[in-house]
Amino acid sequence: MPLTPMGVCSAEASASQQSTKMKFQYLSVTILILKCLICESAKILYVMPFTARSHYIGMKNLALELASRGHDVYAITPFREPEAPLTYHQLMVSNVSFWTKLFDVQPKVFDMIDYSFESFQTITAKSGFLVNEHVFESEDVQNFLKQDHKIDLVITEIFFNEGLYMFAHKYQAPLVLVTTVGNSFKGNYYMRNPLQLSTLFHEYGRASEPLSFLGRFYNMYLCTFDLLMLKFWYFPRQQESALRYFKDLPQPVPNLEDIAANAALLLLNSHFSIDNPSAYLPNIIEVGGLHIKDTNDTLPADLQNVLDNAKNGVVFLSFGSNVQLSELDKDKLDAFLKVFGELKQTVLMKWEDVPIQNIPKNIVLRKWFPQKAVLAHHNVKLFIGHGGLLGLQETISAGVPILGVPVFGDQYLNILDTVRKGHGEILYYKEINENTLRTKINKMLKDRTYMETAKKIAARFKDRPMNPLDTAVWWTEYVIRHKGADFMKPPKISYIAYQMLDVYLFLLGVVAVIIYVILKVITLIINVFGSKNVTKKQKKT
Repeated sequence: MPLTPMGVCSAEASASQQSTKMKFQYLSVTILILKCLICESAKILYVMPFTARSHYIGMKNLALELASRGHDVYAITPFREPEAPLTYHQLMVSNVSFWTKLFDVQPKVFDMIDYSFESFQTITAKSGFLVNEHVFESEDVQNFLKQDHKIDLVITEIFFNEGLYMFAHKYQAPLVLVTTVGNSFKGNYYMRNPLQLSTLFHEYGRASEPLSFLGRFYNMYLCTFDLLMLKFWYFPRQQESALRYFKDLPQPVPNLEDIAANAALLLLNSHFSIDNPSAYLPNIIEVGGLHIKDTNDTLPADLQNVLDNAKNGVVFLSFGSNVQLSELDKDKLDAFLKVFGELKQTVLMKWEDVPIQNIPKNIVLRKWFPQKAVLAHHNVKLFIGHGGLLGLQETISAGVPILGVPVFGDQYLNILDTVRKGHGEILYYKEINENTLRTKINKMLKDRTYMETAKKIAARFKDRPMNPLDTAVWWTEYVIRHKGADFMKPPKISYIAYQMLDVYLFLLGVVAVIIYVILKVITLIINVFGSKNVTKKQKKT
């Protein structure tokens, strides 16, 4: 059958598409070859054993991206990736929550609101010893250690897993540290970055006015407590714990604090556009929003329909992966449902338990929402969350105001920062009732300045030369190319010398001596003139 003109056009179009497809394939192969030429494939041990999913979400994208670029990545993790690149090798560890081992009777997550800073730090520090157990009880890790591997780089998190920094010494490889809680006191201390205690606040601080005298004094107390606990309690015990598991280490074996101080790179999950601007050494790189990939996430069809048809807008409530909304006290839950039922907006509510009966018609319950995709929808007017950094960064990136209900950890600091910047409000858990909820929610929905400020902050948060993931990959490969990039690190001198404490003490001693001499001279003069006056009086008498 002869081709019609339309058939000819169709055939030509098909041939053109095939040609374009082949060109694209050739281009992709060329780019891959160039990548391999620019940075040879490296063997990377990526240690992320925490069973808190938020920590995994904060770190996994870098591991997967390095693997997709041809590096052999050996990931120690409790979470399996079903569609990982071929060069992503998963060394699985137990996914049992540390909380179940730390407590005889596991508390509700909202009970942690009453924990003091000191008790929370102590409990979290104890999880660091359980991390070591989880890793070395893993059959995959044991088999890996028996094999002869030449590791080019070790990547792990700054949290309470310092014992695992010993992997860097075992394989004589550079160490890269990553934070999932933003800029941290430990990160600055380890890397010998100026502590800047007047403007860089401890991640677990709760001061509503951190720049005030009391706020800065409180911050200094938190950092001092943390430092003393690390040096005199935590590190010695972590060292003992690590050496029980690491055998046949190269001699001499350094202490863990020295290994941390010798880290080649620190990737901070923060950015000056949303955090306090700070001075950083060249091997400290801001990659805030590392977990937010530049992808067009799609919504399920039914949820897309709900959002599209929400003519009055959407209020989205989710407390993330670590805080279960189903553990809310009954009076708090009733307050949420009552106030939500009064709104003209549609309410999306992440609820992990059995469905609630007789809820208002405008509330949609789901055990899980694709949070990033939901927040990106133009009808979302307000997000209500607990203030975890990853969810907060997704909210900031989407330009949505947030009403925060902090529970523990860095959540207070995160939410208080949104209040100061004008795109958020804080609601303390114990103050939740119908009146406070109604007041806060209606205020944020009616006052347009919250949304306008959120949009401005979103624009500056995303305005960068490279996205966070590409930035992290580039600097990681930079460290690989330059064999640890020692030239970016500060001089290897004692902490006292590096902080000029010895010079300050010397000057203080000189000033003290000078003052002492001056006081002695004054005393001598007074005594001399005093004795003369006494002699004259005696003569007159």
